[in-house]
Amino acid sequence: MTTKSTLTAIGSKPLPDDTHSCWSCGAMRAAHFCASCGKVQPPAPVDYFTFFGLPPKLNINAAALEKDFYELSRKLHPDLNARAGSQEQEWSLEQSSLLNDAYRTLRDPIKRTQYLLRLEGIELEEQSKTATEQARVTGEVKKQIVPPDLLEEVFELNMQLEELRMNKKMGEDDPNLANEIGAHKIALEAKHDALLKELEKYWTDWDSLIERNHGSKAPADERATITAKMVDVLNRRNYIRNLVRDVNAALED
Repeated sequence: MTTKSTLTAIGSKPLPDDTHSCWSCGAMRAAHFCASCGKVQPPAPVDYFTFFGLPPKLNINAAALEKDFYELSRKLHPDLNARAGSQEQEWSLEQSSLLNDAYRTLRDPIKRTQYLLRLEGIELEEQSKTATEQARVTGEVKKQIVPPDLLEEVFELNMQLEELRMNKKMGEDDPNLANEIGAHKIALEAKHDALLKELEKYWTDWDSLIERNHGSKAPADERATITAKMVDVLNRRNYIRNLVRDVNAALED
């Protein structure tokens, strides 16, 4: 079965009234380059999904996205416009930069989810610039809330990690303690993987909501219900990822 490239959608996607004609030949143009004369067009202020002619959904065809990326790269690459005027060269650089940023974000399922949440006005605490800046100024570690279902396990693990650090300072070795910590690590990694499966369910819920509303704005309360669930999963995954990182550091020291 042949997958239809989303590049067709990119070429036919309507643009704002003041940018729908090619600046060079006046023909109805594609979003990034003119379908008639091939000239690169000024970048339109759109989000990454729209840049690729995609709806704001989380389950995407990765193969089609990659195909469109390379096709657009060939059309928009600055080297192909080296002989063009300075304005067109500048547009080519801007379009290529947007293309690369959009592709890097949308091809990664977690980055894609975080990006959609930002479009919805939601930023994870770990990603918050405000929290990062405050930590830098005060010298304090950014606050991380322990997921309730991990409280008991994290408490026990932290006690074991502290004991391990003390043993190493004293030059003592406790293989049983290291094995217990290693078992905790394996369990945490399994939970980290399981949370991705949970997140995938919410991707489907989100996409269904968008489809039911035919691409128009879905009800705010329904959007908020699903995005809140995705935020919870991402926060838990981030916490577990950082915890596993700390365990690895303690075991390797």
